[in-house]
Amino acid sequence: VTSNTSTKPVNFDHFQILRAIGKGSFGKVCIVQKKDTKKMYAMKYMNKLKCVERNEVRNVLKELQIMKNLEHPFLVNFWYSFQDEEDMFMVVDLLLGGDLRYHLQQNVHFSEKTVKLYISELALALGYLRTKRIIHRDIKPDNILLDEHGHVHLTDFNIAAIVKEDLKATSIAGTKPYMAPELFQPSEGSHPGYSFYVDWWSLGITAYELLRGQRPFIMRSSTPANEILQTFHKVHPTYPLAWSLEIKSLLRKLVCIDVEQRISCLAELQDLDYMSDVNWDAVLSKQLPPGFIPNRRRLNCDPTFELEEMILESKPLHKKKKRLAKKTKDQGSDGSPQLCEKGEGERGVEDSSPLRLPRWNGQGGGTVSAD
Repeated sequence: VTSNTSTKPVNFDHFQILRAIGKGSFGKVCIVQKKDTKKMYAMKYMNKLKCVERNEVRNVLKELQIMKNLEHPFLVNFWYSFQDEEDMFMVVDLLLGGDLRYHLQQNVHFSEKTVKLYISELALALGYLRTKRIIHRDIKPDNILLDEHGHVHLTDFNIAAIVKEDLKATSIAGTKPYMAPELFQPSEGSHPGYSFYVDWWSLGITAYELLRGQRPFIMRSSTPANEILQTFHKVHPTYPLAWSLEIKSLLRKLVCIDVEQRISCLAELQDLDYMSDVNWDAVLSKQLPPGFIPNRRRLNCDPTFELEEMILESKPLHKKKKRLAKKTKDQGSDGSPQLCEKGEGERGVEDSSPLRLPRWNGQGGGTVSAD
């Protein structure tokens, strides 16, 4: 591959597969290196037949459509997408610090100062998403990745909604223990709808969990909606005595059942006394060092992913080239899909459609009324 990639399409052959690191809503994730620039990325990939079977095509295309229009220091940013006969690929920022769920499971203790910085960084990301009219709808420790310095990055736009001016989203989506009360309201006639403020509730639940190691409300993904609603009204979260009054006050304003009283935008958060000492420009440029720095000498992820890919996967990624070459030889065609891309440094979305998948250059968003 020549270094002049701006005129060449990017495809699977342009990357060296280094190792498998996990699973996400988009499918599996591995670390790759772009051969010409030596730059490292995370590459998510999903089997196209499975995607069609599970009826996930719409969500995948929506996620790509959303991500290609976003770029922010506290998001996991998108670089390329392409496909071959078997899989769809999405190449994004590589963050090796692990997700916050992993660190909670490792019993990491997050200090108030660290959580305050996380809240500040994620609030800037939410403020940016609002300018793009996007509700993330799935903010939780699993979807917050750390970079090597310990800064947070929001990922997974698989169930995000784009809302048009002054309209609300109505479809119910999210992970129950992090979903705001208004999402569980019974739909008499039609659901009253909701907006950006659901993400701020999820941010509050996440911050509480990071500080305490457990969530303020006990519920499972199997708990029925009416029971969850009762829980919100009957159970009042307890705030440990050891916590500062300021952090308790902030969490009460985020984990607030009354939407009118809840902090639900960046400006409202910035107005709090507790946040008056925050230098927001320094936060945005990642000049404030987080109190927790992931271990750089090890991969902060579950090692079983690597084993699964090597042992259990019937079509392992590192053998793809041989497999497709054999298939092409058997079929007697060159079998190469057409790909196009916007070049290194720009974010390219490839467009080719074997398997009659809808085109990947999606047709704008709108209110999401059903998932």
